[in-house]
Amino acid sequence: MSRPVVAVVGRPNVGKSTLFNKLTGTRLSIVDDTPGVTRDRIYGECEWLNHTFLLVDTGGLEPNSSDILLSSMREQTEIAIDAADVILFVTDLTSGVVSSDYEVASMLQKCGKPVILCVNKSDSIGAPPPELYEFYNLGIGDPFPVSSVHGHGTGDLLDAIIKYLPESDPDENDDEEIINVAVIGKPNVGKSSLVNKISGENRAIVSDIAGTTRDSIDSLVENSFGKFNIIDTAGIRRKSRVNDAIERFSVLRARMAVERANVCVIMIDACEGFTEQDSKIAGIAIEQGKACIIAVNKWDAVDKNGSTMAEFRKKLAVDFSFMSYAPVVFISAKTGQRIDSLFEMIAHVHSQNSMRIPTGRLNEMLAEATARVQPPTDKGKRLKIYYMTQASTRPPTFVFFVNNSELFHFSYQRYLENQIREVFALDSTPIKFIIRERGEGK
Repeated sequence: MSRPVVAVVGRPNVGKSTLFNKLTGTRLSIVDDTPGVTRDRIYGECEWLNHTFLLVDTGGLEPNSSDILLSSMREQTEIAIDAADVILFVTDLTSGVVSSDYEVASMLQKCGKPVILCVNKSDSIGAPPPELYEFYNLGIGDPFPVSSVHGHGTGDLLDAIIKYLPESDPDENDDEEIINVAVIGKPNVGKSSLVNKISGENRAIVSDIAGTTRDSIDSLVENSFGKFNIIDTAGIRRKSRVNDAIERFSVLRARMAVERANVCVIMIDACEGFTEQDSKIAGIAIEQGKACIIAVNKWDAVDKNGSTMAEFRKKLAVDFSFMSYAPVVFISAKTGQRIDSLFEMIAHVHSQNSMRIPTGRLNEMLAEATARVQPPTDKGKRLKIYYMTQASTRPPTFVFFVNNSELFHFSYQRYLENQIREVFALDSTPIKFIIRERGEGK
């Protein structure tokens, strides 16, 4: 399940970005006294009392402005509001309630989402300042006085936020038979066409115009290979080319789709071949340890001879060397070519990504592997691996307990990874290692 989203909105120059940085513990947002510095939505992870959510910083909201820049900022803020679970409405104590605040409040009252009123720049400690009571006139509810610079009042504000966060759906977590599949890739590689072919209906708008799909769309599919929830996502462009504010938020939605997925289908264009952007898109899935499949779409449009596929596959092995475990399927979303093979592979990689291996079998493999190739030494000291265990799945994560983590060189880790893949047939999933020295954490 993807994390809840909290959108930070308000008119320009009330301290939204400073508050965003304080709550996330980062400096992702540019902070400046010039109104409108934050023109694009920026998001960061926020954790409070065992609750984790995405905080989205937005540009200033001027509801009735005719200025082109402010109008664009209003549009992208409205998109953030639409996608959010909770709205954090930020105002400014020092300037009091102004006409723009009333207009923003009126807009938020119609959105149907929980809205929390934050009165920023309340720098004094102690009793609430008399000016605070003016903000009740906005009709949003109790105002929370906060100092985004000093951090005063942020704890109470976060307490209020988590009260409104949606609870996780137990059915979504427990229904293991449904595999969530995120279809990701650059714009215009055929993601929506694939989803439409799979679902047998036009669930997503299909167009040759890059960036048509701006939201994530779910399609439930059941076939002989199992039950699947196919998540169509917006195309992800290079940051330098993402000028449209709506597309910027599409990147966030695509990342959230990857987070929610069990398997990621990375679509590339057979006519265009591998690009740098394909590797960056794959990196989003790698960061989250997702099982991946590389789907080469538009294969029907490629001029072929007897060795075309083998040559293409060989080149992809080099291009995607950073995720050599990901299988490759050549498909056509237009004709439906090899769609069954794609589903079969999705079920296969999901099974591997979810595999749990008993500790006894792991250590049998470890004993044989270390006997075959001795652990490395350095300056007379030899690496000792006492035992290993599997800590988690998705991806399979293994913990090694050793005498000295610095002796556990990358090359020997790669050797043991290859042994695990060979012995337990884990050839199509990422694998993660955690190295702990004996006594570490005690």
